[in-house]
Amino acid sequence: MKKSYLDTMPDDKGYFGDFGGSFLPPPLEAPFAKIRKAYDELSKSPEFLDELRYIRKHFQGRPTPITFAKNLTKFCGGANIYLKREDLNHMGAHKLNHTMAEALLAKKLGLKKLIAETGAGQHGVALATAAAYFGLECEIHMGEVDIKKERPNVIRMQILGAKVVPATHGLKTLKEAVDSAFEAYMSDPDSQLFCIGSVVGPHPYPKMIRDFQSIVGAESKEQFKELAKVDLPDMVTACIGGGSNAMGIFSGFIDDDVKLYGVEPMGRGDRIGEHSASMTFGTPGVMHGFNSVMLKDKDGEPAPVHSIASGIDYPSVGPEHAYLHSIGRTHIGLCDDDEAIDAFYTLSKLEGIIPALETAHAVAFAMKYAKDHKDENILVNISGRGDKDIDFVAQNYPR
Repeated sequence: MKKSYLDTMPDDKGYFGDFGGSFLPPPLEAPFAKIRKAYDELSKSPEFLDELRYIRKHFQGRPTPITFAKNLTKFCGGANIYLKREDLNHMGAHKLNHTMAEALLAKKLGLKKLIAETGAGQHGVALATAAAYFGLECEIHMGEVDIKKERPNVIRMQILGAKVVPATHGLKTLKEAVDSAFEAYMSDPDSQLFCIGSVVGPHPYPKMIRDFQSIVGAESKEQFKELAKVDLPDMVTACIGGGSNAMGIFSGFIDDDVKLYGVEPMGRGDRIGEHSASMTFGTPGVMHGFNSVMLKDKDGEPAPVHSIASGIDYPSVGPEHAYLHSIGRTHIGLCDDDEAIDAFYTLSKLEGIIPALETAHAVAFAMKYAKDHKDENILVNISGRGDKDIDFVAQNYPR
C-alpha cells in the first residue's frame, strides 16, 4: 500500500527535498534535539493525543464548520465559494491549533515558560491563552510597528498574563520579532520552550506545526463532502506568510486531485521592500535556522518586506511550501494591499464575516479565481477574524 505524502515528508533530518533542515548555533543544538525527541515520542502517545482531542473539543470548540458563501458566490458569478471557518476557533484564528499542543508539549517536558514571536498578534494571543490554560509563564516578542498597528491583540495578550516585548531594531516588524525572540530564548533554553508560530524554523518545527494544524484539513475533507455533496473541492486556497494555516488545510487534500493555491502578499508593488511575495521573487537561502526561499537585498541578506497584513510580512516561507511549489504540487496566487482591503469589506458586507487582513488575501484571490472558473467548487481557509484589524482599517481605509 502506498504511503501518504504526510507519512514520507519530511525525511529524518527535516528536509522537504532541498528545503528545511536545522541550522543552529551550537548552544541551541542540544535543546532542539530534546524537543525533536520529545515530539517524536509524544506524537505517538495515546495519552498525549487523547488530551489534545479533549482540549480541541471542550476548550477550542472544534470542529469549526464550513460555510457556503452564497452571497459572495452570486456576487462573483462563477465558482461556488465555501469557507472553512477557523475564525470560529477559540480566540478567533487557527493559531490555537498548534499553541495548545506546544504548551502541552512544554508541560510534558517540565518547562515553565513559553516564548515566541508574533506579527499580527494572533499567535501571541493564542500562546498567551495556552499558557494561561496550563499555568505557564509567557513572553511574546512583537515588532514595535505591529504593536501600534495591532493594539487590540496586544491588550488581549496582556490581559491573558503575557509579557509583551517590543522589537525595536530594523523595520520593527515580524522578522525583527523573530530575531528578538530567538535571542531571548538563547539566554535560557533549559527552562522555556520556543513556540514558533508557523511552519518555519529548524526541524522539527515545520513538521510539528503542520501536524498540529492538519486537523483543519482533516475536518474540511469530511465536512466538504457532506455540505457540497461532492467528494472534493476543485480548488483550495489560503494565505501564506510562513504558511501554517495553508499547510493545515492543504494537508487534507495533498494526495488528491485538488488544485492548491497559496496566496502571497504583493503589497504596494513588485520592487524590493514593497511586497512579501517570497516564493514569487525569492531565491534559496538560510534564515532563522532553516533553508527555504527568501527575499534578499543586494548583499544577500533578508530584504525589507511589506504587507498591509502584519502576520504575513515575512521575507521567507515555510520549507514545505517551497518544496511543494518547486515540484509543481502547489500554485501561487497574488493579492495586493488594495485587493485585500476590498475583499475585507466585501466579505463583511455580503456574508457578515469580518476576516483578518491576512485572510482577506485568500478571499480576494478566490473572488478573482471564481469569476473565471464557473461551476467549480472553491474552499477558502478563513484563517482568522478581523477584530484586530477594524481600528486600523477604519482609520486608514474608511468606506
